[in-house]
Parts: sequence; C-alpha cells; structure tokens
Amino acid sequence: MTPLDTAHAAMEAAPDDDDARLTFYDRVAAAELYLLLTAEPEGDALDPRLFETSQGTFVLVFDRVERLGDFAHDGATYAALSGRTLTAMLTGQGVGLALNPGVAPSSFLMPPDAVDWLAGTLRDGPDEIDARPTEIAAPTGLPEKLLGALDAKLATATGLARMAYLVATTYEGGGRGHMLAFIDPARGANGALARAVREALVFSGLEAGTLDVAFFDASDPMAARLARHGLRFDLPKFEPRAAPSAPGTDPDRPPKLR
Repeated sequence: MTPLDTAHAAMEAAPDDDDARLTFYDRVAAAELYLLLTAEPEGDALDPRLFETSQGTFVLVFDRVERLGDFAHDGATYAALSGRTLTAMLTGQGVGLALNPGVAPSSFLMPPDAVDWLAGTLRDGPDEIDARPTEIAAPTGLPEKLLGALDAKLATATGLARMAYLVATTYEGGGRGHMLAFIDPARGANGALARAVREALVFSGLEAGTLDVAFFDASDPMAARLARHGLRFDLPKFEPRAAPSAPGTDPDRPPKLR
C-alpha cells in the first residue's frame, strides 16, 4: 500500500467526508508520478499517451514505476513528475488524470475540472504584510487536524529551513492570531514555505482560517522568544544527490506537453 492507496481507500470508505477527499488530493499533489509517454522526450517537450473514455480525455500516471510496467509492460517510455508540476501543465487543457488505471487499489479518474481546481489551489499564494508581533505566547485552540497537516507538510520541506515554531501572537493595535515562524530559511525558500503553510490550511479543510508566516535568523532576539513559547517543528536536512537530468526533475525547468 502506497500513501496514495491509503488516502484513496479512506476517501472511498467515506464519500461524504470532505477531509478524506482533501487528504487524497494533497497526496496526489505531493506524489512523484510516472507519466506514460508515446515516445522519448525531445528536450523539455513531453508527448503523453492519451486515454479516451466516455468521461473525457486522460493522461496515464502511476505512483510506482512498477505499476506503470504492469500496465504498459517493460520498456515503456515515461517521465517522472511531481503531482503539482503535472497538474500545472494540464490546467486549462481539458485533460484529466487516470491514476494507476487497473493496476492498484488507488485506480482513479480525476476529471479535468478537478485537475484545474488542484492546480489553482497549488498556484495561489498567500498575501504579504509587514508586521511584527508585540507579544508571543504558547499556541492554544488550534484544531488537531491542522497540527497534523502542518507536521506532514513540513516533513516534505527538506532543506528549506532549520525549524519552525508555532506561537500565539498579539500585534500592535490588539490584533491576535497564530504565527508559524521559520528559523534560518534557505535563500529563496520563503515563498515555497509560505505556500506549504497555505496548502496545509486548504487540505485540512480550513481554507477560511488564517495562520501568519514569518522568517527569522537564529541570531534574531525573536528566535529565543519563539523557542521559549512555541511548538517546534524540525524540518528534514538536505542530503546532496546527483544533478537531475531527466525531464521533470528540475523544478526550475518544468517540461512542456506537446
């Protein structure tokens, strides 16, 4: 059972449970998916194999390369892409995702409108404000499902920051809220971390909720205050690996569909 299998089973067991459905779509976005192609990639251009059904047109994706092999037999051409990259490529094209068709418990057709919704959810970013809290306290009253969603989301933010602290805040003028403060964020990682927090809100069913995000150096006096009062999340450290070369493995050069 893969994470997608588990999330799909939970969604199927409770079709009226919005939380289970959102968790499944979150797993799709976070998964590495293997897209079946008709031919070897040419540069950054991909030519996916299309699957025509009475429900529309779909590309074929699998969450394990072995499952792709079971479907298409050994030697099939494919590209490895994250779910978020693939939905961004497909949005607005009227093409859905056929996930693990006929080869896994998580066999599922995601229609084009669901692909568009997921891509839009992942694309939208948080609003930026310039404010610094005047008071810091331990967090209180936050839903357990939000804490679980933050823990799961930050566990995938490898190398983007050393740690994060969740605290209750008071701002000038008396405004109150909660803040997730990242310590020693990597250069250029602020946007990705802020989007990860927003996704945790959305996929835990709390899209209407708010959670401020801030970034501090470990040498900032605020960091010591956060450590005294905050709930700490440790982010995984980055482990160097070989430079990517296959289409879809470089996030700065996403592939194109032909």
